[in-house]
Amino acid sequence: MSAAAGALMGRRGRRPPSLWVVPPLLVLGLLFFYPLALILRESLTGGVHAASLAGYAAVFDFALFRNALLHTIGIALGASAGSLILGFVLALILSFIPFPGSWIVSRLIDTFIALPTFLVALAFTFIYGSAGVLNESVMQFLHLPLPPIDFLYSAWGVILAEVTVYTPFVLRPLLASFSLIETAQIEIASSLGAGAWRIIRSIIVPAAIPALLAGGSLCLLLTVNEFGIVLFIGAKGVITLPLLVYDKAVQEFDYPTACVIAMVNIVLSLGLYSLYRLVLSRFGGRGAGLV
Repeated sequence: MSAAAGALMGRRGRRPPSLWVVPPLLVLGLLFFYPLALILRESLTGGVHAASLAGYAAVFDFALFRNALLHTIGIALGASAGSLILGFVLALILSFIPFPGSWIVSRLIDTFIALPTFLVALAFTFIYGSAGVLNESVMQFLHLPLPPIDFLYSAWGVILAEVTVYTPFVLRPLLASFSLIETAQIEIASSLGAGAWRIIRSIIVPAAIPALLAGGSLCLLLTVNEFGIVLFIGAKGVITLPLLVYDKAVQEFDYPTACVIAMVNIVLSLGLYSLYRLVLSRFGGRGAGLV
């Protein structure tokens, strides 16, 4: 009798599996969807008017917004391309040209993933800045009155810093992809007279394409939303969408304009994230060296 009652109480106390989705949805709704809805409403109403696209039309006619959009896309493309090239070269060296301490180098490169992005920008300022170590040394050695190295305070300085930060996001998938290549393929190709460039072009590059596409699309997504590097370097005349949102919201208190720009940035990010997921689904996480 007691066993039957216990079983009945157990069945009554058991929750339907569908109820377990409620707590995560509540957390997402409170921390993500509700603030996003507020931003969308502010961008459409301006806080006082009925919903319309007038705010979007005004922002699109804003020259500073168009420049920020072009800078955002240009810097993201340049940094992603640089990360792909540097990551591919480093992965080739670490995978196929063994040398003492290669694993230490690989682990040191991985540490950049854990570092705050502004820390890299700050380090670049100490090294390449107007009063940095490199400029001070060159000025003293050549007796120059002005710092000869000034690329840091331009779009190229932002791109170089972002390449330094985001190259590990390309390197990791490439190393995983290269580990799946059979060394017998390379040995057979070499014995048949294929040179290093032919082996890279015919064997290594085809195996690296999924990892390159996955890592490159991830870098593109991350660099579009990069804020700390652009802010800390303070490149002259270089403003991106995240930085423009910060200027409008924090410095000018123009919240409707900031919300419109933020929605454009969100749409751009979601599009790039969809591209990233499409690449992963097309090639598979294992094929791209990702999990």
